[in-house]
Amino acid sequence: MLDVAQTLYRHRELIGILVAKQLKLRYRGTVLGFVWTLLSPLLLMLVYSLVFSVYFRLDMEHYPAFLFTGLLPWLWFASSLQQGVTSILDGAGLVTRSQFPAEVLPVVTVLANTVNFLLTLPLLFAFLLAFRVQLGPPLLVLPVLIALEFLLGLGLVLIAAAVNVRFRDLQHIILHLLTVLQLLTPIFYPMSLIPDAFRPWAYLNPLAILMDAFHDVLYRNQMPNAPALLALFVLSCVVLSLATAMFNRYKQTFAEAL
Repeated sequence: MLDVAQTLYRHRELIGILVAKQLKLRYRGTVLGFVWTLLSPLLLMLVYSLVFSVYFRLDMEHYPAFLFTGLLPWLWFASSLQQGVTSILDGAGLVTRSQFPAEVLPVVTVLANTVNFLLTLPLLFAFLLAFRVQLGPPLLVLPVLIALEFLLGLGLVLIAAAVNVRFRDLQHIILHLLTVLQLLTPIFYPMSLIPDAFRPWAYLNPLAILMDAFHDVLYRNQMPNAPALLALFVLSCVVLSLATAMFNRYKQTFAEAL
């Protein structure tokens, strides 16, 4: 992992240029441009609020605020994985150059989506204030949650991008897995609604721990479960270490596979 970190540090200027380029290209040619970054989660929130608070009558105070606090981090994770799995294939022209560090491409994808997420935070805070959701000291934990999601997401994207070069069905499998994972993660419903018999299994999903923590900090105004976050940090470090080792092993064959 240290070797990859040193490589990324040496190429930090290149990474910055590619992140800026990706953000500019995302909405190039559109009329609304960056506004789509804000409109997309808002539209999803409105639809899900209609389904879960009107059709299914989930009785929760300020349910749209609850939904929004889980939906934004989920979209960040899902977009990073969905785009990151094909990052090596999409950058094949760069990867086949002998001096280009292939690990830059997945990192750029995750960083671009991270910036996108950070730019939506002012909208989230305005939304919470509009619903009169109380914000307090637990908000100080928000940077920790963002860092944890970044570490976990980066590790998974590095693994997916490396494997997808050889096994290209993975990019399609991930689309379906994300759909299933979205329903199994407490984004639309609180963890308390999961039956007691199934709740320990739900906590095996690291994203369940993360989304529940986002709800604690941003919606419930309470400190998240510290032991669970510590376990998630350890897991994220393990995943990232394994990911960098796997990526270093696979990247030697990227050029011939592409």
